[in-house]
Amino acid sequence: MRALVGLAILLLVIQTACTPAAAPVSIGNKPVSVNGVITNEARERATVELSEMSWAGFEGGVTKLKDLQGKAVVLDFWATNCPPCIEEIPHLLELKSRYGDDLEVIGLHVGDDEDRKQISAFVEKLKITYPLAFPDSTLTDFIFQTNSAIPQTAVFDRRGEMVRKIVGFNSQIKRDLDEAVERAVQN
Repeated sequence: MRALVGLAILLLVIQTACTPAAAPVSIGNKPVSVNGVITNEARERATVELSEMSWAGFEGGVTKLKDLQGKAVVLDFWATNCPPCIEEIPHLLELKSRYGDDLEVIGLHVGDDEDRKQISAFVEKLKITYPLAFPDSTLTDFIFQTNSAIPQTAVFDRRGEMVRKIVGFNSQIKRDLDEAVERAVQN
């Protein structure tokens, strides 16, 4: 009997310990939906025009989405303590290399104050070469309105229209991201 109980416990531990790789990481505890029903705190539309949403660069200056019209844009919302974010960044670097000046990749840090202290070492370790910034609250609220997990990656075409928003990162999401960027660059 003890062996059977031990086996059951072992199976339970294995089952709960084996999770899919690169699941999104939650960055907030405020529910935006309950049983699939959006709460009053989640907006269906942006509070300002999407083209007016902005971010402040690590080196200073504010950029709006409309400032990048004519280029496809990837806005990647990340934190240093997010394993799927770490997996996604090399692919974002590869996409930027592949598309060159036709694609702008912006890394938008959404970690807490403690996470901010890790940014410099994180950037050096992953050799991030694309611009990094802090998103304006209206942009963050719009992107995270129905899901607070990270990474979240928003892809915009050359006209500034959202092609796709992707949550998490794995091999299927990588293909989805590639397709979305291809469409954005072509439009």
